[in-house]
Amino acid sequence: MLFIICLAFVFSCNKESKRITVSENKNKSEAVSLENPHIEVNYSNYYKEATYYCKVNDLNQDKFILIDLGLHSGYKRFFVYDFKMKEVSKSYMVSHGCGDNQWGGTSSKNNARTSNEFDSHCSSVGKYVVLDRGVSQWGIKVNYVLQGKEKSNFNARKRAIVLHSWEAVPDNEVYPEGTPEGWGCPAVSNESMKEIDELLKTNKKVLMWIIKT
Repeated sequence: MLFIICLAFVFSCNKESKRITVSENKNKSEAVSLENPHIEVNYSNYYKEATYYCKVNDLNQDKFILIDLGLHSGYKRFFVYDFKMKEVSKSYMVSHGCGDNQWGGTSSKNNARTSNEFDSHCSSVGKYVVLDRGVSQWGIKVNYVLQGKEKSNFNARKRAIVLHSWEAVPDNEVYPEGTPEGWGCPAVSNESMKEIDELLKTNKKVLMWIIKT
């Protein structure tokens, strides 16, 4: 009898420690454990649309970049998708704009505000084409010009929104902490930028699609 009671107690404790809660919101399923929260998002529709968009607009048909600002900024949310392999080949941490909050803080880590307006200090959602490689004052001193292709981001070049690296951006996930926020550019860590730079030097006219699921 004592053995059965002890066994029931152990099972109850073990079940509690591994409890997972699943919720769905806008095609997003969030599995939250007590020790290691993890988010999985089904991006298949975005991959299909990107495939078509790149074909009809004569863009790179080997790789494209998807950034999901709907995810908590403590997670990796910069994804390099391989069209031929039909899978994400790399994922990185990335910052978003601080908006009215303090530059370098993490006030909007749970809910990135987006805008296409000048001086908004926000990131803009929409499709971009990655263009010329340039010199940056940040990180490894490399940046890439981003040409906004939609109503939601057409001011990107005039706003000097570029892809660059920033020492403040971590290499690995830091949830529940957030990634420091800048003035709207998608900024990655220095080590990440070294890899992304090599990718973009050999792949021209790459689509970058910033979304907020």
